[in-house]
Amino acid sequence: MLPALVPGLRVRQWPDLGDPREIRYLAAWTIPPGLMTDLPDLGFALSIGAGVDQLDIGAIPVAVPLLRMAENAIADGMIEYVTMAVLMLHRDMPHYLAEQAAAHWSPRRRIAAAERRIGVMGTGMLGSAVLERLACFGFALSGWSRSPKDMPGVRCHAGTEELPAFLAELDILICLLPLTPETRDILAGPVFRQLPRGAAVINAGRGGHLVAADLLAALDSEHLSAAILDVTDPEPLPADHPFWCHPRVLLTPHVASSTDPATAAHFVADAILRHREGKSLPGLVDRAAGY
Repeated sequence: MLPALVPGLRVRQWPDLGDPREIRYLAAWTIPPGLMTDLPDLGFALSIGAGVDQLDIGAIPVAVPLLRMAENAIADGMIEYVTMAVLMLHRDMPHYLAEQAAAHWSPRRRIAAAERRIGVMGTGMLGSAVLERLACFGFALSGWSRSPKDMPGVRCHAGTEELPAFLAELDILICLLPLTPETRDILAGPVFRQLPRGAAVINAGRGGHLVAADLLAALDSEHLSAAILDVTDPEPLPADHPFWCHPRVLLTPHVASSTDPATAAHFVADAILRHREGKSLPGLVDRAAGY
């Protein structure tokens, strides 16, 4: 599809590179060791996912711009998944699923959306899109990010000093952070203990954000009421992992969002054409920040 979108473009698929000196653009999920040294004339390298944590960024020369996939289908999928997860927790579906399995009829009082406090960790492309959609339901919304943001209808927090205030006011915590050395293991005991008793957690970021033992302890002590996890570490989980059968965990196999080949082709084509014309590149990664 790409050659039809970019005049004169020829596409090669590793390991059939032809003459590596002719390759101007690289799109990959991971990069085979040593490949970058064979590509002396790259205009940019692009991660075919929304993140770059799976890449060895240090292997990509600093002079080569690094991009991440920032096409709409990724955001659309994440909006659908997180909305589904939030509504399941908001309407007590983990409780009702357990009650159905036990043949119990035990209705709970419905809580109005305006009374349900929802917070998103990570207010970049995906997080801001999710918050915008959740606003349609009338939820009380908060966001937390590394740097200050201003979003209509969202109570914004930034930096480690504002994290406790952000956590203390939540019923549902959603993690959509990029995975960096600073955010690895952030979903752990210290964060869980700052959430109100009975809060729930959704992790659709990366498995590396979560300390599994700490989540299990928080669920078993009933400090947390439920968790919906789309990502784990490792993936897939081993068959004997406690998440598979824990009554307070709903697990999906990293299906929240994915790159759509058709829309991704248009994104890559736009990036190539912009590079050829000397324009700013979409999805440019801040190497210092890691995303």
